[in-house]
Amino acid sequence: MTQQKRIPVSTDLAPEENWTKSSYSSQDNQNCVETAKLVGLVGVRDSKDKSGPALAFASAAWTGFIGLVNSGEADSGIVEH
Repeated sequence: MTQQKRIPVSTDLAPEENWTKSSYSSQDNQNCVETAKLVGLVGVRDSKDKSGPALAFASAAWTGFIGLVNSGEADSGIVEH
């Protein structure tokens, strides 16, 4: 019998008070992302589904991603290294 991996729920990763909504999220609560700082990781979730699944990224990977977004390199959909 194969064992299925369970996708972590956001509150499995961090308590509700640790989640912060992006300052770039729209005021009408559409397309919003929240993050939580974890030990060596950053949790990411959809703010409209607080009890839904969450992703966890290595802090360095998240910092690199944010750097690409801020530089505009991620806008093209193609990132070259």
